[in-house]
Amino acid sequence: MIILDGKKVSNDIKDEIAAQVAIMKSKGEKVPHLAAVLVGTDGASMTYVGAKVKACERIGFESTLIDLPEETTEQELLSHIHNLNNNDDIDGFIVQLPLPKHIDEQKVLMAVDPDKDVDGFHPTNVGRMTLDLPSFLPATPFGILELLERYNVETSGKHVVVMGRSHIVGRPMSILMSQKRNAGNATVTVVHSRTQNLAEFTRDADIIVAAIGISEFLKGDMVKDGVVIIDVGITRVPDDTKKRGYRLAGDVDFESVSKKASFITPVPGGVGPMTIAMLLKNTLLAREMRS
Repeated sequence: MIILDGKKVSNDIKDEIAAQVAIMKSKGEKVPHLAAVLVGTDGASMTYVGAKVKACERIGFESTLIDLPEETTEQELLSHIHNLNNNDDIDGFIVQLPLPKHIDEQKVLMAVDPDKDVDGFHPTNVGRMTLDLPSFLPATPFGILELLERYNVETSGKHVVVMGRSHIVGRPMSILMSQKRNAGNATVTVVHSRTQNLAEFTRDADIIVAAIGISEFLKGDMVKDGVVIIDVGITRVPDDTKKRGYRLAGDVDFESVSKKASFITPVPGGVGPMTIAMLLKNTLLAREMRS
């Protein structure tokens, strides 16, 4: 069993980007500039945005954090997005989700300039991805493809089961894995909360991408020997033995599933770090597109 080490691979990618940024600086060119908009004080979002800012510093990107209070109105947020769209110094930006309940997420994401949408959530980028045209790929699915490629995991002709149908992971993952690409050419099945006899599908899978948001849902008896496991989930599970009072768990019961897997991502340290690395890769791409 081989651990798909997202932490190591993401560091490799950051080193590669840092080398490109160093060349840009040596030529006197503008370095990539990533902005993040954070509304409110959601703990996970604050941690995630903080990690993005640190990653920018490490590789030589410029970064801007727009930190807005919980009570920010939808109109005020849209005004900030308008300013970012029209700021030539900003190459790409993200609006951290989830947003407070009084703000329409779809309306906000639609307002982002597709050419600066480094999260890959705008319908223009989703459409281009679906048609296999150049676009910003959503960072998490993009990171999963990169992990599979760098560990030389064979996907061509394999049966991939994607658990979950979210716009952020499940749906784009199912499209990308079926396309003609290095980590692709697979036969894809999407299962979700309404799927009957779900375990029948997972037991037949060569590769499983678990992204349903239920901690430790996928058990050892639901997979076959040699399966490749990509665990996208991350949930805080109460645990009195831990100093923080909780532990982080994925959608996969690592203990039982890892005994059968040929490759598996850990939680934490698997898909999470890759998401940030690919966001940086998209920002570099945005900078190159604007030059």
